[in-house]
Amino acid sequence: MTTTAAGAAVVDLASTSLRELNQRLHDLAGDDPQPRGWQILNPNGAHAVACGLDAPLDVEIAGHVGYYCAGMNKRAVVHVRGNAGTGLAENMMSGTVVVDGNASQSAGATGRGGLLVVRGDAGARCAISLKGLDIVVGGSIGHMSAFMAQRGSLVVCGDAGDALGDSIYETHVYVLGRVGSLGADCVEKPLREQHVAEVRALLERAGFDDLDPSVFRRYGSARTLYNFHVDHAGEY
Repeated sequence: MTTTAAGAAVVDLASTSLRELNQRLHDLAGDDPQPRGWQILNPNGAHAVACGLDAPLDVEIAGHVGYYCAGMNKRAVVHVRGNAGTGLAENMMSGTVVVDGNASQSAGATGRGGLLVVRGDAGARCAISLKGLDIVVGGSIGHMSAFMAQRGSLVVCGDAGDALGDSIYETHVYVLGRVGSLGADCVEKPLREQHVAEVRALLERAGFDDLDPSVFRRYGSARTLYNFHVDHAGEY
């Protein structure tokens, strides 16, 4: 491990094992971890990079990552300068995760808090079973996104695939582009002033403040599947 002039730790995964890197990051605790800044070189699609962080760290990953990068993140800022594989920021608790490129399926799955930004596209099942995380996607998302999403927000600056919001609960979904189809119990809803304000705030936080929040469309639950009813049995 080396350090930069600013005091950030530099770890090259070409010569350091992923297990050793993650252990070093897990060993950091408290409100003022030292070093706070970390640069990770040559990830080469490795899985579970920077998983399970629980400190206010600033981690920059220079390259593409595999499955579950920044999973269970808590308090840290993780910036991926490339693409990310399946399960990006899965079960994220707080902090911020940013991916400059694209993300594979299930980005932000079960996320409970914080902000996830994907500047490119995200694959199928983005925001599946969301539980409070806010997600902003600069491009498009795949099918079955926001499936059974419970809380939080999903802002999509491109298109959305089929079955958007299937069996959705109370997550707020906003899409700028075309929606392939809506899933069971998901309907388009009026975009009111408070929703425009929510979209504007999320776009600003994600660095997409050049977009007009008033032209997004809002989707959410029709609330017909909250309780079983025999007349709706075919929709389950």
